Amino acid sequence: MKEVRVLCVCGMGFGTSLMLFMNVQDLGKKYGVKVTGEACDLGSYKGRPCDIIIASNEIASQINGDGKPVLAIRNLIDTSELENQVKPYFE
Repeated sequence: MKEVRVLCVCGMGFGTSLMLFMNVQDLGKKYGVKVTGEACDLGSYKGRPCDIIIASNEIASQINGDGKPVLAIRNLIDTSELENQVKPYFE
């Protein structure tokens, strides 16, 4: 089973980022991918191990992924947008 390490980032580290992380985990189940990682706040994302970083559109513009893809989600409630962005990393 493929494994993808995901870091979800928001302003405080337990609202939006946690919701995003749980949605990504659900999508991982759909695609047969084990999703590991965590949700964290904007001030502490640097240096955490991950394959991709996911954040809201506003927060993503403040993130330097150091070579890791940073996915900016415009509509946090629209899981199809999230799915369209993470699907290439799950295949």
